[in-house]
This record gives sequence, structure tokens and C-alpha cells, in this order.
Amino acid sequence: MKRTAIILFVVLAALQLRANDSLRIAMRPNLLDSMPGVEVLQDSAVGALLHAAMQGDLELVEIDGYRVQIYSSNRQQVAKSEALELEAKIKDKLDQTVYVLYMPPFWKVRIGDFRTYEEAKEYKKLFVEQFPSIMGDTYIVRDKIQVWQ
Repeated sequence: MKRTAIILFVVLAALQLRANDSLRIAMRPNLLDSMPGVEVLQDSAVGALLHAAMQGDLELVEIDGYRVQIYSSNRQQVAKSEALELEAKIKDKLDQTVYVLYMPPFWKVRIGDFRTYEEAKEYKKLFVEQFPSIMGDTYIVRDKIQVWQ
């Protein structure tokens, strides 16, 4: 499920990069034949990414990027349990990966793998709309992010 979500994210990102060069593809044979009148147009980069993903040619790599930090505490008695409880509370409600990190002496909860500050800023805005009680503890931070390449 996470791999599918990551592949979908990569596909959507590629759509933003090139919007002019499109082609018709079907991910499964005869899929479009079962939907008369439907034609799928997409960027050729998306087709290449889908093909690579289906062939297993993509690998998960770490690059410099941004995440949205929603929790940080060094209170040794409760920080770990609070971080894990927060992760459990939100992870099924988000379309991004939730990371629980221990960076001595702090426990942190961070969300997403954003290549740009602007992407992280937009996601932070959406996040605080969904979880206003966490707004005061929400920051955009530089981090190593995981992306499929």
C-alpha cells in the first residue's frame, strides 16, 4: 500500500513537470476497452515511471528535502509513548508517511517526503486544517527524505 502511494506521488509529481507530451496507456490489458469513451492522456514521463515501477526498476533513495514536524519532546518519561500515540492517531488519516524518530535526547514525529519548501508549506497548511489542536507544534524542517528513483 505504501509503495502504491509513493508510486502515485511520483506519478503526480511527474505530471507537474511535463504537461505537454502525452500518450495513451493502459496499466492492465483491456482496462480501457471495458470503459467505452474513456481515453487516458498523460505525460510520457509518467508512462516511463509507471513502466519502471511495474518492472521493479525504481529504488528508494535518500535526498535532501523537507518534512513537517508535528511533535518534539525530550521528557524521557513520556516522550516516546506520546510520539507513538500521536503516530497511531494520525497515520491512517494522512496521505503521507509518518516518521517517529529518536534524535537524542528528543523524540520527534515528522510527516512526508517533500522535495521543496513550498510543497511542505502547502502540506502543513492542509495538516493544521485537519488537526488544529497540533498547530502550535507544527514546523517545516530540513531532513533527509525518501524518494523512488
